[in-house]
Amino acid sequence: MVHGHDRSLASPQFPGDDGTVAPELAAALGDDVAVLQALPDVRVFVPIVALLGETPAAGDKNADMAAVLMTGADGRQALLAFSSVQTMAAWDPKARPVPILGRDAARAALDEGAAAILLDLASPGFTVVETEDVEHLAAGHRLVTSAAGPAWVV
Repeated sequence: MVHGHDRSLASPQFPGDDGTVAPELAAALGDDVAVLQALPDVRVFVPIVALLGETPAAGDKNADMAAVLMTGADGRQALLAFSSVQTMAAWDPKARPVPILGRDAARAALDEGAAAILLDLASPGFTVVETEDVEHLAAGHRLVTSAAGPAWVV
């Protein structure tokens, strides 16, 4: 029996993913250091939207889609990422969630020329991941807490 559109967000990398916030990230939101510690290994969602000016016909699979970059008042660009499909839908119900590990989101941000990641824009747990931290995440470094304070370990 063939079923219609599968509502599951599960991708091969994230089997059984229900789109909710990863528990480790949920516990960290609101604490920038804890977020940076959890981020490399948790699944986040990068919103993909149809490019402006494109008005694809319904069901057109070839529409140009792109990750969303925001430009700050200082001119720097930042990649948007969300901890769950719920926080993403609150920002833009039409955006398509693409599941990705936090460290891969950091690599994507750098690939796109972004200087930061905005996590959960327009929600209470909103966190800005600054350039230096994005670079550490992309390189696979770990943030540890030491007596001297948080430090990146290569």
